[in-house]
Amino acid sequence: MANITLFAQAIGRLPKECIRKIIREEKTDKHSKGYDTWSQFISMMFCQFSGCDSVRDISNGLNSANGNLNHLGICRAPSKSTVAYQNAKRDSGVFRRIFYALLAHFGQQTIWQRTKFRFKMPIKLLDSSTITLTMSLYEWAHYTTKKGAVKMHTLLDYDSLLPEFVNITDGKCGDNRGALDIPVPPHSVVVADRGYCDFSLLNNWDSRNVFFVVRHRDNLLYSQIEERLLPETRAQNVLIDEIIEQTGEQTKKKYTKPLRRIAVWNDEHGYVVQLLTNNFKLAASTIAQLYKARWMIEIFFRNIKQLLKIKSFIGTSRNAVETQIWTALSTMLLLCWLKHIAKYKWGLANLVVSLRLNTFTKIELEKWLNEPFTPPPEPAEVI
Repeated sequence: MANITLFAQAIGRLPKECIRKIIREEKTDKHSKGYDTWSQFISMMFCQFSGCDSVRDISNGLNSANGNLNHLGICRAPSKSTVAYQNAKRDSGVFRRIFYALLAHFGQQTIWQRTKFRFKMPIKLLDSSTITLTMSLYEWAHYTTKKGAVKMHTLLDYDSLLPEFVNITDGKCGDNRGALDIPVPPHSVVVADRGYCDFSLLNNWDSRNVFFVVRHRDNLLYSQIEERLLPETRAQNVLIDEIIEQTGEQTKKKYTKPLRRIAVWNDEHGYVVQLLTNNFKLAASTIAQLYKARWMIEIFFRNIKQLLKIKSFIGTSRNAVETQIWTALSTMLLLCWLKHIAKYKWGLANLVVSLRLNTFTKIELEKWLNEPFTPPPEPAEVI
């Protein structure tokens, strides 16, 4: 039996020295009185672990474990007004930097192996997710006249299924504009839906030696240059494989090179998927499989919205919202890492719920991860 809670042991897996170095560089502890950046970060991770709905829940939850806070590096539980004030005032940029530091740390700990799809080049999945907000409370989050929203433009690495880059904007920012600030590494394949079928964006990727697979809109204007032969026995769902050039006056100025157009029949949903790519060497069936792999980013968005506190916020300012999003993403990194190192085949949802129920249980973390349902040993009989 361990003397430290599961939550404290999970927090112990974080690179504390790296995080404290970022805090010193950002100087976010200047003039802080007791409730420093580390305490705020741990408090917000506790919010995600335990599913807190308000700052009162965070304060009361940490107060209930007052004797165990020293293992978390916290002197005392914060009051609800302190949590609310610092979430609104302390720059959320420090938590953004902490997230990328954790991503680098956990990425170096092991070789994440691709299990669904074998491919030599790195695969990057690009999409955005909209989080709706109440306009009367979040006036800065412009979306429509009656609703507010923020968007998470996310580049997901297919090998690790972890977000490699996140750009947070208001709801009005289009997918194509949000993607311009996302650095896609050269010699990789970016897979995206038709919201990213912007030919200025595609030209930008092509100029940086990035291959793309994008679903195009039905109103695309083009003429055929070459029709490629389809395989006679394999990949019967591929309907069209052709080389095209654009004929639209505006679009052909934005992207002047030829493109490859592939039409694929989707048996599951009963419709045709039309794809554009600048890769002329891969088989059409491989291009179709690459686009099918894009569904993994939808699963990522579903997990983070359903399992963590990211659809409702405990603060109304932009800084408080972004602080909660970045700490939620950091929590997701830690949870995925725990799932990855466990010998027991956890589902992510089961792991989150089990950790939530045992946040302050004192049991050895590795043993619990590997054998979560092993009953305790029976007490010895007294003769």
